[in-house]
Amino acid sequence: MTSEHLIRRGRHAIWECHVHLVFVTKYRRGALTAPILDDCEKIMREVCADFGCTLREFNGEDDHVHLLVDFPATVQISRLVNSLKGVSSRYLRRDHSEHLDKFLWGGHLWSRSYYAGTAGGAPLSVIAEYVRNQRRPS
Repeated sequence: MTSEHLIRRGRHAIWECHVHLVFVTKYRRGALTAPILDDCEKIMREVCADFGCTLREFNGEDDHVHLLVDFPATVQISRLVNSLKGVSSRYLRRDHSEHLDKFLWGGHLWSRSYYAGTAGGAPLSVIAEYVRNQRRPS
């Protein structure tokens, strides 16, 4: 994919915005499994689509997830993060409560903190490869 294909156009703006997000589980408990990560990816793709964003890459390990998101210049990253974490927490705790309740309590899946780094210093292909190469649990 060339850089030209990543440039998006709106009515009043042209942009090329990418963010690398990392969310960790509460207390960094190793609560995530492959099926939970699969469901988490689906949920987060839907949330991104609702914001007009594209989830380019998703992967994770047992205690955190990485996302590479293309987003419109009109989207506030903090609002996107709040929705991604809130919606995924609700659905994952509902659908995987038997497993997650062993690791987490108090209705929290994600830590309140997160990492958000705008992508551009490194080529996106390098960041995408890094996200793809996370040690996903089996």
